[in-house]
Amino acid sequence: DHTGGKLWNILSLTVGGIVAVCLGLLTSVYIATLHENDLWFSNIKEVEREISFRTECGLYYSYYKQMVQAASIQQGLHGLVYDNKTESVRTINILERMNVYQEVFLSILYRILPIQQYLEPVYFYIYTLFGLQAIYVIALYVTSWLLSGTWLSGLLAAFWYITNRVDTTRVEFTIPLRENWALPFFAVQIAAITYLFRTHLQPAHERWTLLAVFIATFFFSLTWQFNQFMMLIQALVLFILDCLDMLPTAKVTWLYIIQVSGLLLVCVLQFFNSMILGSLLISFNASVLIARAIQKNLKKGGLLSRLGKLLLHVLFVSCLTLLVNKLIKKILNLESDEHIFKFLKAKFGFGATRDFDANLYLCEEAFGLLPLNTFSRLSDTLLFYVYIFVLFPMTVTAAVVAFQNLRYSIGSTKVEKSIEKKEDCTIALKPGTAYNLIHTVLFGCLALSTMRMKYLWTSHMCVFASFGLCSTEVWGLILKCVRLYTSQRISVIRYSLPVIVLLYISYKFWPGIMDELSELREFYDPDTVELMNWIKSNTPSTAVFAGSMQLLAGVKLCTGRVLTNHPHYEDKNLRERTKQIYQIYAKRSPEDVYRILQSFGTDYVILEDSICYERRHSRGCRLRDLLDVANGHIMDGLGENAPDLKPSLYPRFCEEIKRNLPSYTVHFTRVFQNKTFHVYRLAKHK
Repeated sequence: DHTGGKLWNILSLTVGGIVAVCLGLLTSVYIATLHENDLWFSNIKEVEREISFRTECGLYYSYYKQMVQAASIQQGLHGLVYDNKTESVRTINILERMNVYQEVFLSILYRILPIQQYLEPVYFYIYTLFGLQAIYVIALYVTSWLLSGTWLSGLLAAFWYITNRVDTTRVEFTIPLRENWALPFFAVQIAAITYLFRTHLQPAHERWTLLAVFIATFFFSLTWQFNQFMMLIQALVLFILDCLDMLPTAKVTWLYIIQVSGLLLVCVLQFFNSMILGSLLISFNASVLIARAIQKNLKKGGLLSRLGKLLLHVLFVSCLTLLVNKLIKKILNLESDEHIFKFLKAKFGFGATRDFDANLYLCEEAFGLLPLNTFSRLSDTLLFYVYIFVLFPMTVTAAVVAFQNLRYSIGSTKVEKSIEKKEDCTIALKPGTAYNLIHTVLFGCLALSTMRMKYLWTSHMCVFASFGLCSTEVWGLILKCVRLYTSQRISVIRYSLPVIVLLYISYKFWPGIMDELSELREFYDPDTVELMNWIKSNTPSTAVFAGSMQLLAGVKLCTGRVLTNHPHYEDKNLRERTKQIYQIYAKRSPEDVYRILQSFGTDYVILEDSICYERRHSRGCRLRDLLDVANGHIMDGLGENAPDLKPSLYPRFCEEIKRNLPSYTVHFTRVFQNKTFHVYRLAKHK
């Protein structure tokens, strides 16, 4: 029997592993096919391919292109470390400012591998990103498998991830975006943490798992500038569960250390990036470890004593975190991330703001609340229904376990009863399950408040829902409540229900997926193509261009010209520079605008009708409205204005310049025009 059981486990592990790899590869092929079908990527011109990398995606890809085209690897790296094309009249270190080590590594790999004759650089780049989706799906599959004990739940998690693609990933149309590099490593890290929290783990296995957590954490931190905020939420998960005695303290300590060490290693690689040094994560993790060393008897005593100590511990850690963070920022004079905290302050109602940068985020749909139609789409695949069905009993179980842990703690007079209760609780809610429960709750709150972060939640929702449907913990609890508990019933339910759901998903969505794969479109943006071709043909290679952040990223990628500003917004000087450049859409005199543009060495300015006459946002959120309010001017159109706003003495620059009045033509000469763009050359006054 023992030998038969061992063979069955090996067979199950082999089959489950093969299924995981196949699903990962199929997901990559599926997304690559959708990308090809949507743009006809293989048939369009190079300039069109590059334009398809919109906004900041184009900026990141431009550094890969720059490294590939450099005369040597050393020269390419020197160009990144001493870059004077991304921000005019400034030399910046791209490796310090931005998370582009993945572009550097990929470009070096492309240069040294014998594939140049068979594969264009752009395909090597996008296929790598699509390949990471395979790792992403495999990691989700493995996490669900570890939680439930059956690879059937992993299969269901992968199916849900694919059928809810609209809400689980956007990689096929924002390929170079930092999160598309980072989230696969984050998923691997979660899988490794889930395995780490398994009970009775061998010391050797524990060491290897900690190494896997560190490697995944390091790559996650290296590839995304917002890693510190995601890991701060993860640290809060660990903090909550550790305080409630639901995780092994020693393992939690190792995870705190891994987070900080991974981030500090990235800090060194990014030439001591100030935003990393001043991160709340480093301050919080250090504060937790200091507070724990001071409050050594935190987990001793009765219920009231524990609650009192816990409250004091939370207050102490919170105050110490803020104090340490404030001290670090004061010493190092850090202001890189102040716009994020201004945005958060305004978003959650701690006072209105006229700050241009904060309002720029507040007015973007991606940073608004999660739309309600998201839940209807997730419900179509039954994902949301199953998720809520699993979440409720697991949350109740966690609350009961937490109460019992606080009530029957070390130092209690009922020691034997305490041990017995704790054993019962451990069986009811395993550490790995507890971690994933609080993880999904906190990241769910983040997604509900900020739509752009939903991809961190929805992918984990697939894991958590599939685990619950195949879990002995969930079904054992439910059947015990209705007094129908038997091991045979649990086995039947946990294997039959996932199969039924899989059949339902296949029946309902397979025809749609086939239609999607057969639908062919083509990239079409003739105005932008015409603009880029004109710039390459009619302007010197050293010309400096001003305009919107989004467009200039494309100008850099397609033409290699020098920019005044760009979309990577995590720098105070750049934010101030961008606000000044955007006065081209404000009510300012031609002399003021000319003086501002000249101060940044501008040769050409690009005006976009889609911004000047914007209708996408409502009044108060159009770019011109944000500029008017920041400048103290009354906004255009019908509606209320703050009483202290005054009419401007000048008309809107982007509208008035088209009238070719002498006061404008003395400074600006129109050199290019189509239905979307107007390019003006600045006069060279002595």
